[in-house]
Amino acid sequence: MSWVRVGQRCFLSGVLALVCVQVALAQNAVAQPAAVSLVPQTHIRVYFTPGDSAELAIVEQLLGAKDSILVQAYSFTNPAIASALADAHSRGVNVVMLLDKSHRTQKYSAADFTANAGINTLIDDRHAIAHNKIMIIDGQVVITGSYNFTKAAEKSNAENLVIIESGSVAEKYLNNWQKHRRHSQPYQRH
Repeated sequence: MSWVRVGQRCFLSGVLALVCVQVALAQNAVAQPAAVSLVPQTHIRVYFTPGDSAELAIVEQLLGAKDSILVQAYSFTNPAIASALADAHSRGVNVVMLLDKSHRTQKYSAADFTANAGINTLIDDRHAIAHNKIMIIDGQVVITGSYNFTKAAEKSNAENLVIIESGSVAEKYLNNWQKHRRHSQPYQRH
């Protein structure tokens, strides 16, 4: 497996690779990530905040969505990203939100906004914290990383965001997303 960096785009070449979305962090991890066959030339873009505009990169991906946007989020308060999701929903894109149970009582949560926009908004309360930060777009693009979908993640926190264009990687994330979808409940503010 080899990495070639071109500007902010990285290209992964090789037939079989261990997917370590947060770049070489998995080398020090105890558990091994799932093996995934990758098509050569999987496109990966990496952003670091503050500094890079991860928010703009996410919004651009959402505006280009044609079929589906599946979200898992721990903290979600970013109005630009929530608006882009509502826009996609109004264009007929299937948008589904899986959020941590803290959204039931959080003062400024996108859950109210997305639910009021008609987006299927669900709560994953099966875990102590539903800490995933994932978007799966059209079954082909995965957005992930430490970046919570908040203004603080964009402006104040040291965060990373990775956008992976790969159907085989998206399929792995989709399988996990569906597992969490099955035990999630419709959003209701408490």
